[in-house]
Amino acid sequence: MSLKTLFAGTALALTLAVASCGGGQSGEEDVPTLRRGISAQVDTLDPHRSSAAWENIIIGDMFLGLMQHTADGQVIPAVADSWEISEDGLTWTFKLKETEWSDGVPLTAHDFVFALRRIQDPAVASQYSSLLYVIKNAEAVNNQTLPPEELGVRAIDDYTLEITLMKPAPYLLGLLTHYTTFPVPQHIVEQYGEAWVQPENIEVNGPYKLVYWVTGDQIVADKNPNFFEADTLCFERVAYFELSDLSAVERRIEAGELDINNAFDGGRKAELDQRLPGWARTTPALLTTYWSFNSSQEPFDDVRVRQALAMALDREFLVEQVLTPGFVPAYSFVPPGINNYETERPEVSWKTMDRRERLVEARRLLEDAGFGPDNPLNFEYIYRSTDDNPKAAPVAQANWNEIAPWVNAEILLQDTKVLYSRLRQSNFEVSDGAWLADYNDPLNFLYLLDSATGQQNYGNYANAEYDALLAQAGQERDLEKRAALFAQAEAIMLEETPVTPMWFQVTKNLVDPRLTGWAENAEDNHRSRWLCRPDIAAAKAE
Repeated sequence: MSLKTLFAGTALALTLAVASCGGGQSGEEDVPTLRRGISAQVDTLDPHRSSAAWENIIIGDMFLGLMQHTADGQVIPAVADSWEISEDGLTWTFKLKETEWSDGVPLTAHDFVFALRRIQDPAVASQYSSLLYVIKNAEAVNNQTLPPEELGVRAIDDYTLEITLMKPAPYLLGLLTHYTTFPVPQHIVEQYGEAWVQPENIEVNGPYKLVYWVTGDQIVADKNPNFFEADTLCFERVAYFELSDLSAVERRIEAGELDINNAFDGGRKAELDQRLPGWARTTPALLTTYWSFNSSQEPFDDVRVRQALAMALDREFLVEQVLTPGFVPAYSFVPPGINNYETERPEVSWKTMDRRERLVEARRLLEDAGFGPDNPLNFEYIYRSTDDNPKAAPVAQANWNEIAPWVNAEILLQDTKVLYSRLRQSNFEVSDGAWLADYNDPLNFLYLLDSATGQQNYGNYANAEYDALLAQAGQERDLEKRAALFAQAEAIMLEETPVTPMWFQVTKNLVDPRLTGWAENAEDNHRSRWLCRPDIAAAKAE
């Protein structure tokens, strides 16, 4: 276990005592502490290196970009004060508020330029660099065919930032809430290199500043007095606990040691409602669980194999009998409720078949692909240890074996961190996975299967027509025509089945009913800055 800390001696002891005993509830009333559980280990708190939703919980408490989400998910200005858009929709000019880093150094447009160039630096190895390819020359800079100075961002002056796009992006303001677009302190990054995110070095521009980090255990952040809205914060400290064991989460809650956890066993919601009244919160999410096929290797380079395995999965049984209440079987990739997709949605062609017809067709496809008793189809399916995935895996294994006795899946449980590492390296055959919207637009889902996307195109799917439709949609300013192009692209990928959508999810959070400021939202963003507790608010008002 590595120890990363700014504190020593009595200061460290105080931090640990507050974080573990409940800060503000067990004799530490002078340090009101919000205690949050997160579902997996934190590997990085660098906004440009992270790709994990659970890391975003912490990163979003420490940094702010040009825009931010309100508690209920609306997009509002953060560091941006105002902006203008050119007539062709390609040039966005932002006026910035005069804000500071936590060390008092002014935050300027130059920090944003530095940050947006940094995420395209191959040495940073950002898994999310392609998310920002909408910025002019971003892909070329990332591929090192153009220098960083050619990226379409520039500081007109200290408090004016210009961003030039490759194509119109009606979703840009939403994208600018994402942590990949957050500024980072150039003076600190250049001084400390990769160690800049350690507690003893880091400077932030958001509500809370990292002060303590024990990998595999807990992370603590204290109120940033130089945050431009510091006087609005209720909690003086936020403690984050890495808790993958949901039983342990419940025990901590019952012991009064936790205020929020970002996951619970959905199959036990009714029990939790009795045991922890008012704690279990769900709402429809822009979140698709989909399973990936490694289409870059045999036998999954054969569309017939992918289609057969996809149609054999009994989504209705899973949703109705196994998974969290509120999940919906998915026969399309882009989730319902997403913005800018008002069109007839494509779905898989076999949706109208009944269960028996699907199994018969699946067997025919596999036999046409050369499989049978003398050439069985054996493969490995890997799945995450979190949420409903362990319950779905044996059902899938049985579903595939229903096609024919010569279809055999070995199911292998993987730590979430390990599974996504394997996916990014395309070191798998079939895998579960999920995508929660980074911004509210269909492109955020469809771009995952663009051949230029990189590591997040886990199975290395490549289809020139699909790529061309996404490129054409990117140039289209008419939202109806743009949506129609997206629908054509989605229809292609649903037929080719590089991934198979499984179910649309609901968010699942355990939240102390005493907390105020919590609001359900489809992107499942819940920043600590919006939260409070009546007793703390009353004490501050005295």
